[in-house]
Amino acid sequence: MSRSRRRATIVTAAAASVVAGAVLLPNWNAGAAVIDDPTVDAQTKATFQRLADAVFTDRTDALVSGGQSNREKPLTDGFSGDVKLSSGTARTEDATLSSLDQRKDKLAKAGEKYSKASTTVTLDATRVTGRTAKAAVTETTTLTYDNVRGDAPKTTGFQAHHELTFKADKQGNWQLTKIRDTDAGLAVNTLSKPSVKAPTTADDNMPNAPRAATTPNPAAKPKTLTGTALDYKAMATYAEKYWNNYNTAYPNYNGHGAGGDCTNFVSQSLKAGGWKHVPGYVYDYTKWFGNSDIQSDSFVGVNEWSWFAQNSKRTTPLANVYQLEVGDVLQMDFDRDGSKDHTMIVTAKSNGIPYVTYHSNNTLRRSVASLVAAYPNAYYYAYRT
Repeated sequence: MSRSRRRATIVTAAAASVVAGAVLLPNWNAGAAVIDDPTVDAQTKATFQRLADAVFTDRTDALVSGGQSNREKPLTDGFSGDVKLSSGTARTEDATLSSLDQRKDKLAKAGEKYSKASTTVTLDATRVTGRTAKAAVTETTTLTYDNVRGDAPKTTGFQAHHELTFKADKQGNWQLTKIRDTDAGLAVNTLSKPSVKAPTTADDNMPNAPRAATTPNPAAKPKTLTGTALDYKAMATYAEKYWNNYNTAYPNYNGHGAGGDCTNFVSQSLKAGGWKHVPGYVYDYTKWFGNSDIQSDSFVGVNEWSWFAQNSKRTTPLANVYQLEVGDVLQMDFDRDGSKDHTMIVTAKSNGIPYVTYHSNNTLRRSVASLVAAYPNAYYYAYRT
């Protein structure tokens, strides 16, 4: 990305950020420090948060057609002195913005453009040991689709969690030295490889779902959305209600290993639309049930759900991901090892494009075109419910 296209000054990088919350965070623990270690007070934490906000705002802006705010330099260029990017991190972020600029072009070829974006970052916790500080932050981003037609979604959004590492130099100035995604790595503005599940094998001969093609404009595969035993609108409504506001009637598996809460979330959505429990042994892949106290493996596991869905005949395979309709399910195998890694549910469709909603990262109405553009080498599995 040319410097002329980057952002000029910080202006108000965290104008929409939650700085006030930073002062409520735990204070630095001096017990782990030596006498000349720098302190991390509320003001320093607030600056950590503003710099994090600038980093992820820069990344999101790189995906927006024409950029935003007519900035010629990145927001992070406005930081120097007490808290700033290290030289190595600055080079890494330059490369990241360049790669995201290329992703923007790839998305545009797939028919996906964003006209504007809004990113805010909250500082959740800080941990300081000597001259190293680690800050846990939550990024919340909304992207506005460009040239929306008909009933197509106007926006897509996601939440992502990150850990930022700061190190203090001999003068006590803090430099951001590392940025790490702590989610599954499925946000549209990240280049991190998504986390994958360890291969799961069944005790007996379970059906293997056929892969779906990703070429656009396949033959239509219409679906009756009303007047059936299942309420597909209710499935979509549930998913869009709880995409980032978890239903406390179920356990939250986000952050509990690869795969996280994605299948648990999709199972809840299917249940809201009429899927009935099949009680039995937790490890029996022909059973399916879940509530606040107990969940079958098929309710919360990616591969286990696929085995149940096929054994029970509750789903049929689709030949192409663009044939998905509201209430249908999409799964992905990122490393193509035969073990599926991620589960999503379709909550909208317009102009031939399905839009999926999912947990881990929490995401609302991301287009299938965006997924295919970001992960062209993944295997995709499409299920008609």
